[in-house]
Amino acid sequence: MATLEISEPMFAETIENNELVLLDFWAEWCGPCKAYGPVYERVSEEFPEVVFGKIDTEEQQALAGMFGIRSIPTTIAFKEGIGVFMQPGALPEDALRDLIEKLQGLDMNEVRAELEARENARSNNELATECVQDDPCLYSSECGLTGTCDIAESYCAGTKTNNTSCESETNMNNCEAYQ
Repeated sequence: MATLEISEPMFAETIENNELVLLDFWAEWCGPCKAYGPVYERVSEEFPEVVFGKIDTEEQQALAGMFGIRSIPTTIAFKEGIGVFMQPGALPEDALRDLIEKLQGLDMNEVRAELEARENARSNNELATECVQDDPCLYSSECGLTGTCDIAESYCAGTKTNNTSCESETNMNNCEAYQ
């Protein structure tokens, strides 16, 4: 499948109605984005079952703001409506392929169970002390640790996912509780 330009009106529908969605946040003036674009496009042709969206940060400033995009390109992935990967910087072609293969094999029942356990801990005022280590599929760039800090709980598109909304403890810009 070729890449798809994503705008705010179609964002939530795209995430909710597709099993695996990769998003490339980019801008026309960005040199690394121009280099990453053809890589992203080539890999999209190899995985027709995956939606490869492109979000122009200049035209879709609200979406970029919702994710706290500070560096482009940034790649974000959602599986079954849950954010499971976020990384700034251009990914090498082999790394992008590897990421997709890992995401395809990601057990979402385990992810949902982990999210539920974390939500229960929050409800009981127990916060995790650090991100979960050694899981390359779940990442938070704001935390600086490989783990499941924040984007897996809500994608802040004005809708709710897994009964969480875009509160400060669950949005993509806040990882203090996990450090």
